[in-house]
Amino acid sequence: MTPPARVAFIGMGVMGAAMAANVMKAGFALTVASRSKAKAEALIAAGAEWAPTAQDAADGAACVCLCVPDTPDVEQVLFGEEGVIHGAAPGTVVIDFSTIAAGAAADFARRMAERGVILLDSPVSGGPQGAIDGTLTCMVGGDGAGFSAARQVFDAVGKTITLLGPAGSGQICKSANQLIITSAMQAVAEALAMGRKAGLDPMLMRQALLGGSARSFVLENHAKRMLDRSFKPGFRAELMRKDMRLALGAVRENGVFAPATALAAQMMEAVVNSGRGGDDCASLGALVAELSGLRD
Repeated sequence: MTPPARVAFIGMGVMGAAMAANVMKAGFALTVASRSKAKAEALIAAGAEWAPTAQDAADGAACVCLCVPDTPDVEQVLFGEEGVIHGAAPGTVVIDFSTIAAGAAADFARRMAERGVILLDSPVSGGPQGAIDGTLTCMVGGDGAGFSAARQVFDAVGKTITLLGPAGSGQICKSANQLIITSAMQAVAEALAMGRKAGLDPMLMRQALLGGSARSFVLENHAKRMLDRSFKPGFRAELMRKDMRLALGAVRENGVFAPATALAAQMMEAVVNSGRGGDDCASLGALVAELSGLRD
């Protein structure tokens, strides 16, 4: 599909609204739908059409994108009383940018295929800034022909776009992404706490570590948030907890010995239960410091 084909985008959260804006910038005609029309006002003012339901959004769209919080939300958008399945024509490609359970993603793809609709699961990484810049990493599972047909939509929102295998594969890769990040945050938080308790300047310690083999995205970015105590959410702890619950399910279903994943998941439970669910997930560092007896 090429512009000016119509693309529908459902879910106008921080990520969804930014991704939809880039789809429109790429030249596609855009229809938007969301629980709150207010979140779509900027796009409507820029020329997007408003659809009151997911069914209406899918009607006439060559590609339907969605980005909503969790597995039940995706199921409702796709199969609910006024869901995508009731408006999408055979041959429509649906891209689910949400992060959900891999098994559910595969089941949803099967159910959509029964109606002649192709569903690709494509959770993303890169955060709000990546969504704004159109540089997200798209981890895709599903039909190869559908992936090829929707490639220009992917190119509008992402920079690293990889078809990983059948439906559900994208969600498995996203779980891998999240367990790596959260486990690394736990290690960084412990290292910074150790340095502080030993009397080191943690800023200088981080600077030294960035010059060696410990250098990583987490040390560059999340450690800085920990040290600055800057926890305005880029990615909320409560969402990382949800993703780590999914990662736990994925390692269990695939018979993986995963103590690091189990510990990281429990730490995210603790972060949220300590009242930090609305803060950035890097607030894990504040919890580790507190449990280590450190007070700022």
